[in-house]
Amino acid sequence: MTKYIHQRNEWPNFKWDNETLLPYVSKVRDLLGRLIGRMEGIGFELREEAVLNTITDDIIKTSEIEGEVLNPVEVRSSVAKKLGMDSPEVHIVSRNVEGIVEMMLDATQNYDEHLTKDRLFGWHSSLFPTGRSGMFKIRVGDWRDGEHGSMQVVSGPLGREKVHYTAPESHLLENEMNKFLNWFNTDENMEPVIKSAVAHLWFVSIHPFDNGNGRIARAIAESQLARADRTKQRFYSMSAQIMKYRKEYYNILESTQKSSMDISQWLVWYFERLTEALEATDETLSKILLKAKFWELHKNTQFNERQAEIVNKLLGDFVGKLHSSKWAKMTKVHRDTARRDIQDLIEKGVLSDSGEGGRSTNYILNLPVI
Repeated sequence: MTKYIHQRNEWPNFKWDNETLLPYVSKVRDLLGRLIGRMEGIGFELREEAVLNTITDDIIKTSEIEGEVLNPVEVRSSVAKKLGMDSPEVHIVSRNVEGIVEMMLDATQNYDEHLTKDRLFGWHSSLFPTGRSGMFKIRVGDWRDGEHGSMQVVSGPLGREKVHYTAPESHLLENEMNKFLNWFNTDENMEPVIKSAVAHLWFVSIHPFDNGNGRIARAIAESQLARADRTKQRFYSMSAQIMKYRKEYYNILESTQKSSMDISQWLVWYFERLTEALEATDETLSKILLKAKFWELHKNTQFNERQAEIVNKLLGDFVGKLHSSKWAKMTKVHRDTARRDIQDLIEKGVLSDSGEGGRSTNYILNLPVI
């Protein structure tokens, strides 16, 4: 019979090899220092843009890890509104998007507040505003009660499920969570970034809710990373990196939860992803600087609303090739209008013809050198 980590006598006294972790901690600390220094030097508006992009991406990816796809425009609009930033107006933002935005912003913007049972219940209620997870009614804003048996993490088709993990019984939750919250709020001796990884593993191993445990575990980890950075401004996304290694993520959690109290393997994996997240900000910042330089170059160029919309998409995460029919579809105009918009931008030096000709003609943005 499998013995899980929470069933060991030493639980929750986690151990790890400090010598193994030291180079990872040193590298993360160096990258963090350089990143924050670089961000402080780019100006307020660009820094705001970086924060908005990072938080939006983090919220989208933490949901995507659980198989839920959110509308990026809704997420970005909700984040911008709650942070008091300018963003294209979206009149309707779904309640589930508002909920996860509220949770993640509370976790990172109020990182210096104590993590309490009531606060966690609020996060959980924000994630499940209808009281349901999909079609199924769940216990919201409270610990799971064991009404439906043991809490198990399973995969596979009905009747052939594979059990990956069995969490502590529900009658133990109050005591388990009291220990966790007391440690999280009072232990100031642990290296702050290591504490983020331990908190993630510890919380998700308790698995105190009917659903949403992974997203809340990642929110807690992000809150601790904000404490480590001592800033509300988020410039890197752990969830984006975890999503890239989603299968590995679940595998490392499972193997750690079935192993001894030595969690060095989990910590190394976590630090590798954190290092990648910090290094990925170079690409993010380059995009933001490129966008700023483009608009500075064209500050006296006249754009209609459709043109500005498409140019911003091209400066962002536009996928595929731009041709007149795609322009017409994206801006909801006749193809002749799209052609006139495009030709006008070609004459202004904003766009160039790819030179392919005929129906294959597509257009590319003339970018400044940074």
